[in-house]
Amino acid sequence: MECAQNLNELKPIRINKLLSEAGICSRKQADRLVEQGAVQVNGETAFLGMKIHYSDSVRVHGRPVERKFEPVYLLYHKPGGITCTHDLSVAGNIVEAVDYPGRVFAVGRLDKASEGLMLLTNDGEIVNRILRAENAHQKEYVVTVDKPITAEFVQAMQNGVPILDTITRPCEVSRLSDKTFRIVLVQGLNRQIRRMCKALGYRVNRLQRQRIMHLLLDDLPLGRWRFLSQDEYSILQTQLAESSSLAMAE
Repeated sequence: MECAQNLNELKPIRINKLLSEAGICSRKQADRLVEQGAVQVNGETAFLGMKIHYSDSVRVHGRPVERKFEPVYLLYHKPGGITCTHDLSVAGNIVEAVDYPGRVFAVGRLDKASEGLMLLTNDGEIVNRILRAENAHQKEYVVTVDKPITAEFVQAMQNGVPILDTITRPCEVSRLSDKTFRIVLVQGLNRQIRRMCKALGYRVNRLQRQRIMHLLLDDLPLGRWRFLSQDEYSILQTQLAESSSLAMAE
């Protein structure tokens, strides 16, 4: 293992991948930092697509990048009123709400009014792989609306609803009570469930995400976080490897 790691360190790596592996941000966000001139390599401003070695000196906004880090994976029960931003100037931002003693960032978002399960990590590679649209990872929600749910509403939600100049993908929807339903999505359009309901004449009163892939909210207290278990982490790695392989084959 030690020899393999040393050999890998001799190979050049793209600057965005290195920043992602270091837990600074995702590759897409790294590209933005490079475009803004915020990244320096050996004292020179980096450029998009630049390949560097692990031995090179890398700084972001003048701060050195520490490339050896312990990966962290947290499950967080987000309350309503918390904004999924890492901008500390925004009141009720997720960084201060989670209050983890290290840099972690959210995999995906929940809008301010919504609550439920979120995954946070310092592992940029995991973020990229989970958010790839072609991997179609499931996210499950329980939603309460303002009036009785009809069979027509359920069918329309399942088949796809026109929002944001597109039609949502087919999804699983089941009625739980007079005004509450469960929905499983494999995409993440902006405020998707709220927009779908509004297009069908309903208003969302409460929205809670209960599952991301195999990761469950269960009895995690509101506003609290916990580390992933070893089993949860192992399954996550397996699922991501399988879905990435499938996407490459297609």
